[in-house]
This record gives sequence, C-alpha cells and structure tokens, in this order.
Amino acid sequence: MEKIKIGISSCLLGEKVRYDGGHKRNTVLKDALLQKHIDYIPICPEVECGLGVPRKSMHVEGNPDSPRLIITSSGEDKTKRMANWALKRLNQLEKKDIRGFIFKSNSPSCGIRNVKLFNEKHIHLKEGKGIFAKFFIEHFPLMPVEDEELLNDPAVLKDFIERIFAFAKSCAK
Repeated sequence: MEKIKIGISSCLLGEKVRYDGGHKRNTVLKDALLQKHIDYIPICPEVECGLGVPRKSMHVEGNPDSPRLIITSSGEDKTKRMANWALKRLNQLEKKDIRGFIFKSNSPSCGIRNVKLFNEKHIHLKEGKGIFAKFFIEHFPLMPVEDEELLNDPAVLKDFIERIFAFAKSCAK
C-alpha cells in the first residue's frame, strides 16, 4: 500500500522553526500516527516565506474575511509576502497529492480556529484563522484538516485518520 501524504506544521515534528527558535514537537503525531501508512510533508509558512528564525512575534489583525499578518512590535504588514508565497506553495502541494493537513493551533499563520484577531490598537476582537490556514482551506475546501491540540483527543484523532483515508480513496477513483 502506498503511503498517504499529509501536510503538517513543521514545528509539530520537532523542527526548531518557531519565532523564538523553539519547536512544539507532538509525540502523538511524530511517533505514533500510523508511520507505516503516512508520509508527512512538513511546512512552516513563516520560514518558507523568508521570515527566518528567530523572528519577531506576529499576530492577525483586521477583518476576519481578509486578515493581515502583522509584526506585533513594529506594525509591519507581512500579509503580501505570506500571500505570494502561499499561492505558489499551494500549487506545489496540489502536485504532491497531499490528502490532509495538521496545523499548529493558535498560530497566526497556521491556526484553523481560535486564532486571536486584533484591531490596529492591539485590542482582541474575536477569533479567526491564521493566514496560511485560511488560504489552504479556501484552496482545498474538501481536504480534511485539523489542529494538533484536538488530535490529542483519541476520538478526534480516529475521526481525522478515517477522514484522510476516505479522502485518499475518493481521490484515487
């Protein structure tokens, strides 16, 4: 059986790509998640779009329908840089035939829910999605996605695995 390819936020595999030079290695995903059946495609949007490690912390700001990626300390807008990279990377991912994605929760680039959305005065308004996650979900609306925090729940993990295998099967037809 050919392994199913799924994307994953690089920090979850232990890669030191976070803004502070650290990682968020998730042992459930790294060591246990069907390593015989799944190939991970690690992605760190911030590093891949050229923001480097370490880097200044960022947040999501503005309208939930068109949020902006802002460096918190300076107010510098990195949205265009991220968007240009994301469009190219999503086209590359299409060619890799990925069948799911595991995102880093609460990340300004990778969070798929509950990412704090601020106004220009740094006042928390509501929750939204990270910039790359938003592009990804719009580009691949049927693809199973989840964040790593919820995958710590065995029932959610089982459901996600079933969804990626079902999605892979439907794509093979």
